[in-house]
Amino acid sequence: MGWNFDRDRPIYLQLEDRIKGRIVLGEYPPGSKLPAVRELAEEAQVNPNTLQRALADLEREGLLFAQRTSGRFVTEDEAKIHAAKEGLAKAEIARFLASLRALGIGVKEATELILRQEEG
Repeated sequence: MGWNFDRDRPIYLQLEDRIKGRIVLGEYPPGSKLPAVRELAEEAQVNPNTLQRALADLEREGLLFAQRTSGRFVTEDEAKIHAAKEGLAKAEIARFLASLRALGIGVKEATELILRQEEG
């Protein structure tokens, strides 16, 4: 089954976020080997070259590293994983706030709504 992609962002960026999410959630634990490019591309139903671009970007960020004959692995650097988690959270917050702004709701009102929602 393929992954769901939105039309507003390039697919390779969405792939990066999906893989980061899997790393942050521990589906791909620190030091673990990622599935092969073709296997991941088939799962996501994307061109392997598109997935390769996403993985190369994640390598440049330091979340992944390649071992020439063994494949790609998740970094063991917890600080990089935490930074990725924070980056994903900030992006979600930005999307959320943009949606609320479209409804005429500012940050203060959004915060109040969130707190009320959490209370009950």
